[in-house]
Amino acid sequence: MKAFLILEDKTVFEGTSIGAKREIISEIVFNTSMTGYLEVLTDPSYAGQAVCMTYPLIGNYGICYEDMESLKAWPDGYIVREISRMPSNFRSEGDLETFLTEQDIPGIAGIDTRALTKILREKGTMNGMITTNENYNLDEIIPKLKEYSPKKVVEKVTCNEKSKLEGNGYKVALLDFGAKKNIAKSLNERGCEVTIFPAFTKAEEIIKSNPDGIMLSNGPGDPKECVTIIEEIKKLYETEIPIFAICLGHQLMALATGADTKKMKYGHRGANHPVKDLETGRVYISSQNHGYVVDDSTIDENIATIGFINVNDKTVEGLRYKNKNIFTVQFHPEACPGPQDSSLLFDKFIEMMGGKKNA
Repeated sequence: MKAFLILEDKTVFEGTSIGAKREIISEIVFNTSMTGYLEVLTDPSYAGQAVCMTYPLIGNYGICYEDMESLKAWPDGYIVREISRMPSNFRSEGDLETFLTEQDIPGIAGIDTRALTKILREKGTMNGMITTNENYNLDEIIPKLKEYSPKKVVEKVTCNEKSKLEGNGYKVALLDFGAKKNIAKSLNERGCEVTIFPAFTKAEEIIKSNPDGIMLSNGPGDPKECVTIIEEIKKLYETEIPIFAICLGHQLMALATGADTKKMKYGHRGANHPVKDLETGRVYISSQNHGYVVDDSTIDENIATIGFINVNDKTVEGLRYKNKNIFTVQFHPEACPGPQDSSLLFDKFIEMMGGKKNA
């Protein structure tokens, strides 16, 4: 069956329908990872977006449900050059197209994904439609595309009730703004007892649980929309509890302390982004997924200093807070998919809570 990807600049790509046979409008973004497509599909940070994979063949090692970063897939749509229909991998439990259908995610294959990526890099991230309707009307579609904006996506992806991963070490309160499961797993593997709280939990409840540390997770959408969450983070900032934040959590802490965020032209999404630790000079290769960034010109030097920068474009990749046991990063030290270079940041968090490395 034919499928079409229509961008708001009126560019139209024609390909083949994969996955669910329904029409969607979404923000079109691209990911440069060569592997890890299942982790990308199950990353809640992609809620409200349709993902284009730049690597030309996707699905060749099949689906292994153990590798899922959450209980379901989150993107609105999926865009690939070629989808593998005969995966080869001893761990494979199925093929990608069947997974997309089961997860009700529509997609398109057979288009020039490199050309699409070039458009998004030159013109910036834009909205688009995936449709199987051959009689589409651009005059009707383009206004709808221009009007679209992802809304209440954190509310959509967060857990409904708190849960716990038992451990014998430090007690960590993890605020779930769309947390990938490997964040809690990375803490739990280091002995931590991890209690996962819904995104809109009041600061008083978290403080009352008497955690040794607080983790602010990744998540989707514009951080400035999380007004009530930011107010609660302000209260957590005023405590002496050690805090480690990743991705959206990093942006929310910055907003809570007076800095500003801005939308990037096309964002960072991939598994090979270099970030430099300004304290040590060391460069890590990192996994990233974000379309917003902390504006370095708005950071109060009396509150925080820049801890990490992106080697490619010099944007802020992490903050160290002064006179506080708080540090935040824009990239993903839990990786999945991606390199494990920066997983030692979880050990740093353990040390902040009063322990030793690998305690």
